[in-house]
Amino acid sequence: MRSQAPETAQEAAALLQDCAADAVGVRIAGAGTKPWGSPGGECGVELRTAALDAVVEHNRGDFTAIVQPGVSLRELEERFADSGQMLALDPPLGEGDAATLGGAVAAGDSGPLRHRYGAARDLVLGITVALSDGSLAHAGGKVIKNVAGYDLAKLYSGSFGTLGLICEIAVRLHPVAPARATALGTTDDPGVLQRAAVALATSSLEAQALDVRWEAQRGAILARFAGIAAAAQAEAAERLLAQLGVQVSVTQDDDALWAHQRAAQRSVDGGAIVRVSGRPTGLADACIAAQIAGATLVGRAALGLWWVGLPATAPGELVTSIARLRKVLAPSPCVVLDAPSYVRAHLDPWDHVEDPAVVLMRRVKQRFDPTRTCNPGIFVGGI
Repeated sequence: MRSQAPETAQEAAALLQDCAADAVGVRIAGAGTKPWGSPGGECGVELRTAALDAVVEHNRGDFTAIVQPGVSLRELEERFADSGQMLALDPPLGEGDAATLGGAVAAGDSGPLRHRYGAARDLVLGITVALSDGSLAHAGGKVIKNVAGYDLAKLYSGSFGTLGLICEIAVRLHPVAPARATALGTTDDPGVLQRAAVALATSSLEAQALDVRWEAQRGAILARFAGIAAAAQAEAAERLLAQLGVQVSVTQDDDALWAHQRAAQRSVDGGAIVRVSGRPTGLADACIAAQIAGATLVGRAALGLWWVGLPATAPGELVTSIARLRKVLAPSPCVVLDAPSYVRAHLDPWDHVEDPAVVLMRRVKQRFDPTRTCNPGIFVGGI
């Protein structure tokens, strides 16, 4: 497979058009930090976004920016921080902090800030994409209020590159809070952890992030507050958790806690990460399932979204462990993200069930990429 790194959106569109005409599949890989999905069909070209690495605009007064997909999230964090602003998208950054904005949007990746600010699709105001017919499509804009119409920005968020290449993204920014504080509660009872999570999620306290963790037969709940009232809100969360029988403390030096949460969303070498989409009231069962599997669990307490980290074992045993986890947590979808290639080849990473949504997605694929040029076969249902 030959690697290509177009320097402009026009070059990217021309490359996709040529590959479509020659019936050559294109693996859109970005920085290559998230080799997720099914093995997919054969591809002759790997398209990298390394040369599409410019911040086109930063409109400080409007709290918006236009960014090319190859810019790393670390670079954006540092650049916007100089203006007291941030892009509220904090997934794990991968080895060498290589994760890019385009990859995070295309994969629908996220971190603890999703609790307060939403997913990647909620931060995208507009988008420019290169299609396999050689055209460039634009949607949305660079202002927070926009006109009605087809929301291609949300359509392409989480599309895994199967509809075309994202070439520019207009994003919404937020102010950096002047102070932060985290209430950290621990317990060895999954039921108590679930009750604590639900209590904080339904309280009047406005957390910037609300996460859970389960590892080594012990659970933790982390509630981070930001702003001038951060310390007071963290202390209120401390009192609430104490009433539920949770051991709790408050810290303002909390960066390491949240870095650990993000890091646990990626697997150790030879292991696997299974993303579970459940309900907040299913947390206790998820923790018990993770404990039986010898796995770790981290996730968003109020969203019922958890990452289960299965340890490295023989590939066949890992396939069996994933199948067992899916059976226990059914009907909650369990999507395999990080995993050895053997594992992805011997099970459906998407935990796919044929339903009207998948039928609709196939029609969308046919509309935007009728030649099946872009990332063929890696998405749900072989899309």
